Amino acid sequence: MARVFSGIQPSGELHIGNYLGAVQNWVTLQHQHDCLFCVVDLHAITQPYDVSSLAQRTIEMAIGLLAVGLDPERAIVFVQSHVPEHSELNWLLNTVTPLGELERQTQFKDKAQRHDSIPAGLLNYPVLQAADVLLYRATLVPVGEDQLQHLELMREIARRWNTRFAEGAGFTLPEPQALLATAKRVLGLDGRAKMSKSLGNTIGLFDTPETIWEKLKPAATDPARVTRKDPGNPEICNIFTIHQGFSPPATQQQVAHNCRTAGWGCLDCKRVLADNMIATLTPLRERAQELRAEPGRVREILRAAATKARALARATLARVRQCMGLLEGAEA
Repeated sequence: MARVFSGIQPSGELHIGNYLGAVQNWVTLQHQHDCLFCVVDLHAITQPYDVSSLAQRTIEMAIGLLAVGLDPERAIVFVQSHVPEHSELNWLLNTVTPLGELERQTQFKDKAQRHDSIPAGLLNYPVLQAADVLLYRATLVPVGEDQLQHLELMREIARRWNTRFAEGAGFTLPEPQALLATAKRVLGLDGRAKMSKSLGNTIGLFDTPETIWEKLKPAATDPARVTRKDPGNPEICNIFTIHQGFSPPATQQQVAHNCRTAGWGCLDCKRVLADNMIATLTPLRERAQELRAEPGRVREILRAAATKARALARATLARVRQCMGLLEGAEA
């Protein structure tokens, strides 16, 4: 089977944007490929963060991934910093990564504007991403279109390393391919920005039914619908996009028809959506509650997964070090 790698930052609890945009697809992929899914805490520290809550946010994210259906018997679900080989390969790949390519990354330019003094870790973020994937010699990376530039740089880094170090070695770093997400991008409840916990425009995957409804009621809809009698356009309504993630096809057709004909108001549409979201998410919330009640079990799952991941990582890194001419030393 092809090997898949993907990661998610430890923002704490998952929200529906994470679920529809990535994690739901991961649950499917684990039945089709050899998968590694990682809570990327090393990536998280490239931006200012609350030191006191990082560990708890990391464990909460792991609980979320397990609750939505990632199976430790089918996929390796682990924490990035538990496998120190990520950091070592990151440094080794830095030696072949062109500075100009890093400075041209759109996400770096966007994030750099928020800093008076730009940390080197922010510039080298894509190199660590490359190390994450190449360390396991993964060939498929589930990404959205906004990550394609990073993936192409990852491929370029692999090519440069192979050209310089792999000739005649019988070992190469594979150039990973994009596995483009098919889900539509879900905006935040404000209808403008990407769904983000820091912006307060999310619905948590494990929110209670009451909280889901309270958050949905004021959520932005088609801006052309000023009154209940105005017809709308579901294609530009973020609530309809969320319907596509949680409502069955027949309901989606009904929603689209009633929106275009002003057959019901936006609050009616949101009530149907809330009911379908609650039906889907309640079992996930209950599983998360069960896992939170057994923190020792979750930590053991992460420890076992890190052991599996580290065995793969060490094998790759041993060959990389050999190809680069580093002196063989004692095992860590």
